[in-house]
Amino acid sequence: MANYVKIYVSVLIITFMISSMAYAVSNITRNNDIEVAIEEMERANYFTFVMLINMVPSDLFQGGVTFLVPSDESLSRITMPPNNVTDLLLRHSIPSPLLFDHLLHLPTNSMLPTSNPELMVKVFNSGRMGLFLGNVRIVSPNVCTHGDSVRCHGIDRVLNVDDEQYGPTSSISCPRIVAPIPAPAPSLAPPGLVPTFDPPQSETSSGGTPHVGLELAFMSYLWVLYSISVSLV
Repeated sequence: MANYVKIYVSVLIITFMISSMAYAVSNITRNNDIEVAIEEMERANYFTFVMLINMVPSDLFQGGVTFLVPSDESLSRITMPPNNVTDLLLRHSIPSPLLFDHLLHLPTNSMLPTSNPELMVKVFNSGRMGLFLGNVRIVSPNVCTHGDSVRCHGIDRVLNVDDEQYGPTSSISCPRIVAPIPAPAPSLAPPGLVPTFDPPQSETSSGGTPHVGLELAFMSYLWVLYSISVSLV
């Protein structure tokens, strides 16, 4: 019986050691992937977001992650207390490494979880040039691709959250693209209601006009006078 207990304890110790080693190796791999992703973001000029990542503990993101990276200009326009850095990073990340082609398979109105378990974003997908996650559009896909567990995509603005609606069921709605409404076609009036217009009479019609008759009479009178004067001569 004692031998069985010793074997059981030995198996537990070995299992614990293997699990600890695997966890340490995964942490090293994940940290290396984040470092690689940071270098890729720096090459793409996302320096402010890199600074925010360096401000939080290295174990904030467990497992794979996809960062939604606003530009330096977008981040410079917001006011953010130091204690909100973690919240901003969790809001701008998805707990799975997703390439842009993976995101393109998401249908419109589907909900995508963020690293903040209380927040999801709504997807609006109209193709490569119109993929919205919440109120932001992906403008620079696949910025980070070299690591196995980290992906990142550049977005056109900071992902906003209404504090009053922030809660377990909250979501960020994407902007709707509304097509212009065509102007209504003009209605055709019934034939009986269509106004009719009489064409103006031509001055060369067979009936003639009064002023033409007067001119002819006056010319005839002049011709008679001329004939009389000739005969007298």
